[in-house]
Amino acid sequence: MAEKLVYSSKINKIRSFALILIFVGFAVMYGGLLSKSIEWLMLTLFLLGLLFIILSCVVYFWIGLLSTKAVPIMCPSCEKPTKMLGKVDACMHCKQPLTLDQDLEGMEFDEKYNKKKYRNEVKAKMKNDQ
Repeated sequence: MAEKLVYSSKINKIRSFALILIFVGFAVMYGGLLSKSIEWLMLTLFLLGLLFIILSCVVYFWIGLLSTKAVPIMCPSCEKPTKMLGKVDACMHCKQPLTLDQDLEGMEFDEKYNKKKYRNEVKAKMKNDQ
């Protein structure tokens, strides 16, 4: 049985991480409410929860800046507009693996291709095999 891997867009991964940070912050603050009989613990948990929420705002701001630099393309599978970060990424809508590097077309999708060193090693190996 062939197992099909599902990929996720880098932008969506980072946005999901920021959303998780918000929920963690709220959960930590809720722990502060539950421990209101111990004032120092309540204050510590509130401040820690606030730090998680501030960190999520920083991550959202950062991914917003990255998103403006991302390359907008049309996905060949679902024909919807999507954005790509790096040489390889996945469609935000249909999770189709995408690449901007013609040398990587037809090769198995691997997010390591975004690292120049790994990409050069694979290209050198392909030249040696030919």
